[in-house]
Amino acid sequence: MKPADRTTMRVLLLLGLCLDLHTCRAFPNQLPGQPPHSDPLLDYDRLDEELGGGGRWSGNWTGVAEGCGPCEPELCPETRGCRAGLVPDSCGCCKECGNLEGQACDPGERSVFYGLCGTGLRCQADPRGAAGGEEDEEEVCVCEEQDAVCGSDGTTYMNMCRFREAASFKPQLKTSGRGPCRTVPVIKVPPQSQVNGTGSSLVFLCEVFAFPMALVEWKKEGRDVILPGDDPHISVQSRGGPLKFELSSWLQIEGAEPEDSGTYCCIARNTLGAVSASAVLGVLGAEELSSYLASSVSEMQQLMDTTDYDQDFY
Repeated sequence: MKPADRTTMRVLLLLGLCLDLHTCRAFPNQLPGQPPHSDPLLDYDRLDEELGGGGRWSGNWTGVAEGCGPCEPELCPETRGCRAGLVPDSCGCCKECGNLEGQACDPGERSVFYGLCGTGLRCQADPRGAAGGEEDEEEVCVCEEQDAVCGSDGTTYMNMCRFREAASFKPQLKTSGRGPCRTVPVIKVPPQSQVNGTGSSLVFLCEVFAFPMALVEWKKEGRDVILPGDDPHISVQSRGGPLKFELSSWLQIEGAEPEDSGTYCCIARNTLGAVSASAVLGVLGAEELSSYLASSVSEMQQLMDTTDYDQDFY
Protein backbone atom coordinates (compact mmCIF):
# COMPACT_ATOMS: atom_id res chain seq x y z
CA MET A 1 0.00 0.00 0.00
CA LYS A 2 1.30 3.46 -0.87
CA PRO A 3 2.17 5.96 1.92
CA ALA A 4 -0.65 8.26 0.76
CA ASP A 5 -3.17 5.47 0.98
CA ARG A 6 -1.97 4.58 4.48
CA THR A 7 -2.40 8.18 5.58
CA THR A 8 -5.92 8.33 4.15
CA MET A 9 -6.84 5.11 5.93
CA ARG A 10 -5.55 6.43 9.27
CA VAL A 11 -7.58 9.63 8.85
CA LEU A 12 -10.77 7.69 8.11
CA LEU A 13 -10.25 5.44 11.14
CA LEU A 14 -9.69 8.45 13.41
CA LEU A 15 -12.81 10.16 12.05
CA GLY A 16 -14.85 7.01 12.63
CA LEU A 17 -13.57 6.71 16.19
CA CYS A 18 -14.41 10.32 16.91
CA LEU A 19 -17.92 9.90 15.54
CA ASP A 20 -18.44 6.81 17.72
CA LEU A 21 -17.28 8.66 20.82
CA HIS A 22 -19.45 11.65 19.97
CA THR A 23 -22.47 9.43 19.43
CA CYS A 24 -21.92 7.60 22.70
CA ARG A 25 -21.66 10.90 24.56
CA ALA A 26 -24.93 11.93 22.92
CA PHE A 27 -26.81 9.19 24.84
CA PRO A 28 -27.54 9.78 28.54
CA ASN A 29 -26.03 7.42 31.08
CA GLN A 30 -29.49 6.54 32.39
CA LEU A 31 -32.85 6.54 30.64
CA PRO A 32 -35.78 8.22 32.39
CA GLY A 33 -37.38 5.75 34.78
CA GLN A 34 -34.52 3.26 34.32
CA PRO A 35 -33.40 1.41 37.47
CA PRO A 36 -29.89 2.48 38.62
CA HIS A 37 -26.87 0.50 37.47
CA SER A 38 -28.76 -1.24 34.67
CA ASP A 39 -27.90 -1.68 31.02
CA PRO A 40 -29.27 1.31 29.06
CA LEU A 41 -30.13 -0.97 26.15
CA LEU A 42 -33.43 -2.90 26.04
CA ASP A 43 -33.06 -6.43 27.41
CA TYR A 44 -35.51 -8.16 25.05
CA ASP A 45 -35.08 -11.56 26.68
CA ARG A 46 -36.02 -10.16 30.06
CA LEU A 47 -38.89 -8.19 28.56
CA ASP A 48 -40.28 -11.29 26.83
CA GLU A 49 -39.92 -13.27 30.04
CA GLU A 50 -41.82 -10.67 32.02
CA LEU A 51 -44.64 -10.37 29.48
CA GLY A 52 -44.78 -14.13 28.97
CA GLY A 53 -45.35 -14.50 32.69
CA GLY A 54 -48.55 -12.51 32.49
CA GLY A 55 -47.03 -9.08 33.09
CA ARG A 56 -48.22 -5.95 31.39
CA TRP A 57 -45.63 -3.41 30.28
CA SER A 58 -46.85 0.00 31.38
CA GLY A 59 -44.33 1.97 29.36
CA ASN A 60 -41.74 2.46 32.11
CA TRP A 61 -38.98 0.31 33.49
CA THR A 62 -40.62 -0.14 36.87
CA GLY A 63 -43.63 -1.72 35.08
CA VAL A 64 -41.40 -4.20 33.27
CA ALA A 65 -39.58 -5.20 36.44
CA GLU A 66 -42.74 -5.77 38.47
CA GLY A 67 -44.94 -6.96 35.62
CA CYS A 68 -47.43 -4.11 35.97
CA GLY A 69 -47.43 -0.36 36.35
CA PRO A 70 -48.80 1.66 39.28
CA CYS A 71 -52.41 0.81 40.10
CA GLU A 72 -54.77 3.63 39.13
CA PRO A 73 -58.35 2.34 39.73
CA GLU A 74 -59.88 5.43 38.15
CA LEU A 75 -58.39 4.33 34.80
CA CYS A 76 -59.86 0.82 34.94
CA PRO A 77 -62.29 0.02 32.09
CA GLU A 78 -65.96 -0.40 32.94
CA THR A 79 -67.21 -3.97 32.93
CA ARG A 80 -70.80 -4.93 32.08
CA GLY A 81 -72.78 -8.10 31.54
CA CYS A 82 -70.40 -10.39 33.42
CA ARG A 83 -72.48 -13.56 33.80
CA ALA A 84 -69.99 -15.16 36.20
CA GLY A 85 -69.20 -12.05 38.22
CA LEU A 86 -65.95 -10.09 38.48
CA VAL A 87 -62.40 -11.30 39.17
CA PRO A 88 -59.01 -9.51 39.45
CA ASP A 89 -57.14 -8.89 36.22
CA SER A 90 -53.56 -10.02 35.62
CA CYS A 91 -52.18 -7.04 37.55
CA GLY A 92 -54.61 -7.30 40.48
CA CYS A 93 -55.66 -3.68 40.04
CA CYS A 94 -58.78 -3.73 37.86
CA LYS A 95 -61.71 -6.12 37.65
CA GLU A 96 -62.65 -8.18 34.59
CA CYS A 97 -65.34 -10.73 33.73
CA GLY A 98 -64.79 -14.15 35.27
CA ASN A 99 -64.77 -17.24 33.06
CA LEU A 100 -67.94 -19.29 32.73
CA GLU A 101 -68.50 -22.97 33.43
CA GLY A 102 -66.63 -25.13 30.93
CA GLN A 103 -64.23 -22.38 29.79
CA ALA A 104 -60.45 -22.86 30.01
CA CYS A 105 -58.88 -21.18 33.03
CA ASP A 106 -55.67 -20.34 34.88
CA PRO A 107 -55.16 -22.19 38.17
CA GLY A 108 -54.18 -20.16 41.22
CA GLU A 109 -55.09 -16.61 42.12
CA ARG A 110 -53.53 -14.79 39.17
CA SER A 111 -54.81 -14.41 35.64
CA VAL A 112 -52.00 -15.35 33.26
CA PHE A 113 -53.45 -16.42 29.92
CA TYR A 114 -56.98 -17.86 30.01
CA GLY A 115 -58.29 -15.85 32.97
CA LEU A 116 -59.80 -16.75 36.35
CA CYS A 117 -63.03 -18.60 37.04
CA GLY A 118 -66.03 -16.59 38.15
CA THR A 119 -68.11 -16.77 41.32
CA GLY A 120 -68.76 -20.28 42.62
CA LEU A 121 -66.42 -21.92 40.06
CA ARG A 122 -63.07 -23.60 40.53
CA CYS A 123 -60.35 -24.38 38.00
CA GLN A 124 -59.67 -28.09 37.68
CA ALA A 125 -58.98 -30.84 35.16
CA ASP A 126 -61.77 -31.18 32.62
CA PRO A 127 -64.14 -33.86 34.01
CA ARG A 128 -64.90 -34.88 30.41
CA GLY A 129 -61.25 -35.91 29.94
CA ALA A 130 -58.55 -34.57 27.62
CA ALA A 131 -59.93 -33.43 24.28
CA GLY A 132 -58.78 -35.21 21.15
CA GLY A 133 -56.90 -37.88 23.10
CA GLU A 134 -54.25 -35.45 24.32
CA GLU A 135 -52.14 -36.57 27.25
CA ASP A 136 -52.39 -33.26 29.13
CA GLU A 137 -55.84 -32.64 30.51
CA GLU A 138 -57.10 -29.12 29.99
CA GLU A 139 -58.16 -27.24 33.10
CA VAL A 140 -61.63 -25.72 32.93
CA CYS A 141 -64.04 -23.93 35.25
CA VAL A 142 -66.29 -26.35 37.16
CA CYS A 143 -69.23 -25.32 39.32
CA GLU A 144 -68.70 -26.05 43.01
CA GLU A 145 -72.44 -26.60 43.66
CA GLN A 146 -73.71 -29.23 41.25
CA ASP A 147 -77.19 -29.72 42.71
CA ALA A 148 -80.10 -28.60 40.56
CA VAL A 149 -81.96 -25.42 41.54
CA CYS A 150 -85.57 -24.45 40.92
CA GLY A 151 -85.96 -20.82 39.90
CA SER A 152 -88.90 -18.55 40.69
CA ASP A 153 -89.58 -18.52 36.92
CA GLY A 154 -90.44 -22.23 37.05
CA THR A 155 -87.22 -23.21 35.23
CA THR A 156 -84.90 -25.93 36.51
CA TYR A 157 -81.23 -24.87 36.49
CA MET A 158 -78.82 -27.80 36.50
CA ASN A 159 -76.53 -26.15 39.06
CA MET A 160 -76.12 -22.95 41.03
CA CYS A 161 -73.72 -21.47 38.46
CA ARG A 162 -76.33 -21.76 35.69
CA PHE A 163 -78.80 -20.05 38.02
CA ARG A 164 -76.35 -17.18 38.69
CA GLU A 165 -75.86 -16.72 34.94
CA ALA A 166 -79.61 -16.36 34.44
CA ALA A 167 -79.94 -14.08 37.48
CA SER A 168 -77.32 -11.72 36.02
CA PHE A 169 -79.92 -10.82 33.36
CA LYS A 170 -82.99 -11.19 35.60
CA PRO A 171 -82.38 -9.33 38.86
CA GLN A 172 -85.84 -10.36 40.10
CA LEU A 173 -85.03 -14.09 39.72
CA LYS A 174 -84.95 -15.99 43.02
CA THR A 175 -84.54 -19.62 44.04
CA SER A 176 -87.68 -21.52 44.94
CA GLY A 177 -85.74 -24.30 46.61
CA ARG A 178 -83.03 -26.87 46.11
CA GLY A 179 -83.67 -29.58 43.58
CA PRO A 180 -85.45 -29.40 40.22
CA CYS A 181 -88.86 -27.80 39.77
CA ARG A 182 -91.72 -30.26 39.92
CA THR A 183 -93.19 -30.35 36.45
CA VAL A 184 -95.18 -32.45 34.01
CA PRO A 185 -92.93 -34.16 31.45
CA VAL A 186 -91.42 -32.05 28.69
CA ILE A 187 -90.46 -33.80 25.44
CA LYS A 188 -87.09 -32.22 24.59
CA VAL A 189 -86.46 -34.31 21.44
CA PRO A 190 -89.60 -35.71 19.74
CA PRO A 191 -89.52 -38.65 17.29
CA GLN A 192 -88.97 -37.66 13.64
CA SER A 193 -91.04 -38.88 10.68
CA GLN A 194 -89.17 -41.00 8.15
CA VAL A 195 -89.50 -43.04 4.95
CA ASN A 196 -87.45 -46.12 4.12
CA GLY A 197 -87.53 -49.32 2.15
CA THR A 198 -88.75 -52.81 2.90
CA GLY A 199 -86.34 -54.81 5.06
CA SER A 200 -84.62 -51.76 6.57
CA SER A 201 -83.94 -51.11 10.26
CA LEU A 202 -85.62 -48.00 11.69
CA VAL A 203 -85.26 -46.17 14.98
CA PHE A 204 -87.42 -43.50 16.63
CA LEU A 205 -85.93 -41.45 19.50
CA CYS A 206 -87.80 -39.60 22.25
CA GLU A 207 -85.98 -37.56 24.97
CA VAL A 208 -88.00 -36.43 27.97
CA PHE A 209 -87.31 -34.13 30.94
CA ALA A 210 -89.45 -34.43 34.07
CA PHE A 211 -89.40 -34.31 37.86
CA PRO A 212 -90.54 -36.64 39.24
CA MET A 213 -88.99 -38.85 36.58
CA ALA A 214 -91.28 -39.85 33.73
CA LEU A 215 -92.30 -43.21 32.39
CA VAL A 216 -92.11 -43.37 28.57
CA GLU A 217 -94.30 -45.68 26.49
CA TRP A 218 -94.75 -46.24 22.74
CA LYS A 219 -97.95 -46.93 20.84
CA LYS A 220 -98.98 -47.23 17.21
CA GLU A 221 -102.03 -45.23 16.23
CA GLY A 222 -105.07 -47.45 15.90
CA ARG A 223 -103.78 -49.99 18.38
CA ASP A 224 -104.15 -50.00 22.16
CA VAL A 225 -101.17 -52.30 22.68
CA ILE A 226 -98.13 -50.79 24.38
CA LEU A 227 -95.17 -51.62 22.17
CA PRO A 228 -93.31 -53.86 21.69
CA GLY A 229 -96.10 -56.20 22.78
CA ASP A 230 -95.46 -59.69 21.44
CA ASP A 231 -94.03 -58.48 18.11
CA PRO A 232 -90.49 -59.96 17.81
CA HIS A 233 -89.24 -57.45 15.22
CA ILE A 234 -90.07 -54.41 17.40
CA SER A 235 -88.11 -53.51 20.55
CA VAL A 236 -88.07 -50.62 23.03
CA GLN A 237 -85.09 -49.48 25.11
CA SER A 238 -84.80 -46.67 27.65
CA ARG A 239 -82.05 -45.17 29.80
CA GLY A 240 -81.40 -42.06 31.84
CA GLY A 241 -79.81 -39.03 30.21
CA PRO A 242 -78.25 -37.40 28.35
CA LEU A 243 -78.77 -34.79 31.11
CA LYS A 244 -79.91 -35.09 34.70
CA PHE A 245 -83.64 -35.74 35.13
CA GLU A 246 -83.92 -36.76 31.49
CA LEU A 247 -84.91 -40.09 30.00
CA SER A 248 -84.10 -41.28 26.47
CA SER A 249 -86.25 -43.95 24.85
CA TRP A 250 -85.84 -45.71 21.48
CA LEU A 251 -88.34 -47.68 19.41
CA GLN A 252 -86.54 -49.95 16.93
CA ILE A 253 -88.09 -51.88 14.04
CA GLU A 254 -85.95 -54.60 12.43
CA GLY A 255 -86.74 -55.79 8.89
CA ALA A 256 -89.54 -53.27 8.38
CA GLU A 257 -92.49 -54.25 6.18
CA PRO A 258 -95.14 -52.07 4.46
CA GLU A 259 -97.66 -53.03 7.17
CA ASP A 260 -95.37 -51.31 9.73
CA SER A 261 -96.24 -47.97 8.09
CA GLY A 262 -98.31 -45.67 10.28
CA THR A 263 -98.13 -43.12 13.09
CA TYR A 264 -96.09 -43.94 16.19
CA CYS A 265 -96.58 -42.06 19.44
CA CYS A 266 -94.18 -41.43 22.33
CA ILE A 267 -96.12 -40.94 25.60
CA ALA A 268 -94.40 -39.57 28.74
CA ARG A 269 -96.20 -39.42 32.10
CA ASN A 270 -95.50 -38.85 35.77
CA THR A 271 -97.63 -38.06 38.83
CA LEU A 272 -98.23 -34.49 37.57
CA GLY A 273 -99.47 -35.26 34.07
CA ALA A 274 -98.72 -36.69 30.64
CA VAL A 275 -97.60 -35.44 27.21
CA SER A 276 -97.11 -37.11 23.84
CA ALA A 277 -95.43 -36.59 20.45
CA SER A 278 -96.01 -38.46 17.19
CA ALA A 279 -94.09 -39.32 14.02
CA VAL A 280 -95.12 -40.97 10.76
CA LEU A 281 -93.35 -43.99 9.30
CA GLY A 282 -93.56 -44.94 5.64
CA VAL A 283 -92.19 -48.31 4.50
CA LEU A 284 -92.10 -48.60 0.70
CA GLY A 285 -91.28 -51.32 -1.81
CA ALA A 286 -88.29 -50.95 -4.14
CA GLU A 287 -90.18 -49.25 -6.99
CA GLU A 288 -92.17 -46.99 -4.67
CA LEU A 289 -89.00 -45.99 -2.81
CA SER A 290 -87.20 -45.19 -6.08
CA SER A 291 -90.10 -43.01 -7.22
CA TYR A 292 -90.27 -41.31 -3.83
CA LEU A 293 -86.54 -40.50 -3.85
CA ALA A 294 -86.72 -39.15 -7.42
CA SER A 295 -89.62 -36.91 -6.44
CA SER A 296 -87.75 -35.67 -3.36
CA VAL A 297 -84.67 -34.83 -5.44
CA SER A 298 -86.83 -32.94 -7.95
CA GLU A 299 -88.48 -30.91 -5.18
CA MET A 300 -85.10 -30.08 -3.69
CA GLN A 301 -83.76 -28.97 -7.08
CA GLN A 302 -86.77 -26.69 -7.60
CA LEU A 303 -86.18 -25.18 -4.17
CA MET A 304 -82.53 -24.53 -4.99
CA ASP A 305 -83.45 -22.96 -8.34
CA THR A 306 -85.85 -20.52 -6.68
CA THR A 307 -83.38 -19.52 -3.99
CA ASP A 308 -81.41 -16.33 -4.66
CA TYR A 309 -77.83 -17.26 -3.76
CA ASP A 310 -76.51 -13.94 -5.11
CA GLN A 311 -77.91 -12.07 -2.16
CA ASP A 312 -75.25 -10.62 0.09
CA PHE A 313 -75.73 -12.14 3.53
CA TYR A 314 -72.68 -10.51 5.10
